Amino acid sequence: MSQPGGGSTEEKGAASADSSSVEESGYRPMSRDVTASLREAILAGTLGPDQRIGQDAIARQHGVSRVPVREALRQLEAEGLVVQTPHAGARVSSFSLEEVPELYELREALEPLVLRHSVGNLSLDQLDELKASMERVVATENDVQAWLLQDRLFHLSSFQAAGMPTAMNLAERIYNLTQSYRRQFFSSLNPEEMEMSHLEHRLILDAIISGDAEKAAELHRLHVRQTRMVVQASRRHASKNMRSD
Repeated sequence: MSQPGGGSTEEKGAASADSSSVEESGYRPMSRDVTASLREAILAGTLGPDQRIGQDAIARQHGVSRVPVREALRQLEAEGLVVQTPHAGARVSSFSLEEVPELYELREALEPLVLRHSVGNLSLDQLDELKASMERVVATENDVQAWLLQDRLFHLSSFQAAGMPTAMNLAERIYNLTQSYRRQFFSSLNPEEMEMSHLEHRLILDAIISGDAEKAAELHRLHVRQTRMVVQASRRHASKNMRSD
């Protein structure tokens, strides 16, 4: 199952002698470090949509060969953060304004399903962490990068007990694909809208804590829909401004 703050958990299969020797050689840790670094840069917007990712430059930056870089790019492609094209290399995933509704409608359908299955299985420790995560979301409202990270952790953490690894991986992938639009969403919020976003989070958390899976799922669906509406309005406004310049 995917972990809330990072990439997908490695599949558990029969461990071979070859895989053991690879692990001992340090190759996997290097690959994980490169993956984590690139993932952070993409989610933070340091690497923007459609930006080319040069394997040689990344390898030099991390002091590794191209092998762990290629492995990292394959992992990030699986997470929906990178697109690789033969003979053209790797680029950060990007989507047009026309594709935004589809991505968010997928989120509206899938994420409430995962949350509904998760609510009754969250442990007391996981619930306590969700409460702390909610407070971190509020505390970072003046820092776009920190807010995006904490908002992501809050929602993905609420899904973690669903026991649905395929759905969870897909939900995280789609969540990743909408990251740049979520950045626009945050940037467009006025203080009243930010407070409304916090209220939506609190209502979702209260439903989770009370064990009301159906209510939590419906509140989450409405929360995603509200985000979609704001993002689409922001994108349309930006598009009109570009045409008028």
